[in-house]
Amino acid sequence: MPIRIAARAVLIHDARLLLVNAYPAGTSDLWCAPGGGADMHSGLPENLAREVYEETGLSIDVGAPCLINEFHSAALGFHQVEVFFRCSLREGVLSGDWNDPDGVVTQRRWFSQADLQTVRLKPDSLPDIAFRDGIAYDSLETITR
Repeated sequence: MPIRIAARAVLIHDARLLLVNAYPAGTSDLWCAPGGGADMHSGLPENLAREVYEETGLSIDVGAPCLINEFHSAALGFHQVEVFFRCSLREGVLSGDWNDPDGVVTQRRWFSQADLQTVRLKPDSLPDIAFRDGIAYDSLETITR
């Protein structure tokens, strides 16, 4: 199976980071940045803007990359490389009425930097990179549920 590439948004608004729970029916308490797998023949920024809108109803402007993360499961034959981009909110508000058309994202929420100390999220370096300048690389880690 080929390595999958995905784009994810590091979106800070009013000093809070946007995260989503992408486990149907709350089967996991793990949160992550919104985004997803890239479609062929479309650039990562275009894929990311589409994914964020589908998952949250928010329109974004995609900026520069700030984090590259890799995770895998040898048992599942899965390996994903994620490119995280700094983004800004163009328009929209989170609404409880919004539904991800793919039915994957069931929760979306803004987290303050302090909130991130009490929530389980991946990748581990996301809180650090979200609230400071720079770029980082997270080495290969095993998939967590």
